Amino acid sequence: MKIYTKTGDKGETSLIGGYRVSKSDLRIESYGTVDELNSWLGLIVEFLPQERIEEVQSIQSLLFSMGAQLASKSKEQKRPFPEVSTADIKALEAHIDAYEALLPKMTHFILPGGNKGASHAHIARCVCRRAERIVVQLSRVDFVDNKLLVYLNRLSDYLFCLARALAFWDGKDETKWIPSK
Repeated sequence: MKIYTKTGDKGETSLIGGYRVSKSDLRIESYGTVDELNSWLGLIVEFLPQERIEEVQSIQSLLFSMGAQLASKSKEQKRPFPEVSTADIKALEAHIDAYEALLPKMTHFILPGGNKGASHAHIARCVCRRAERIVVQLSRVDFVDNKLLVYLNRLSDYLFCLARALAFWDGKDETKWIPSK
């Protein structure tokens, strides 16, 4: 199979089911941003302790399914991929709770950073928030399963906790944001 098809040379692409849309369509923007987020997670894996890799890779797998779900225009369309479920959202919440139990209590906002892994996780959190905003826009004009919005909202919280954990595991102090007068 060739990687190039030439079918997108005029600025259009196909959704699952064959619908042709502009490459600037909100649906394309939404799953493209989820794909970008997935790539950031692939980089973050390089900074994780071995016992956390599967946790993040399972999120990556679900993001692939989310991208496919966003690439499907119709809710009635047969989907040969797992959809985001309430159990997936609960799993993220359990990870967040575990990280919060591990980490020092926050007394201030913190500046993004800490070490390379934490910095990358903060960038991924921002990309996740952007994906969420785009999917919200899409949901205002076309069908989007609400669980996708909830999952992206939780995922950004998870990535914040993961960033803090990456700095914590490395013995790095968080930089508190103290507003200047």
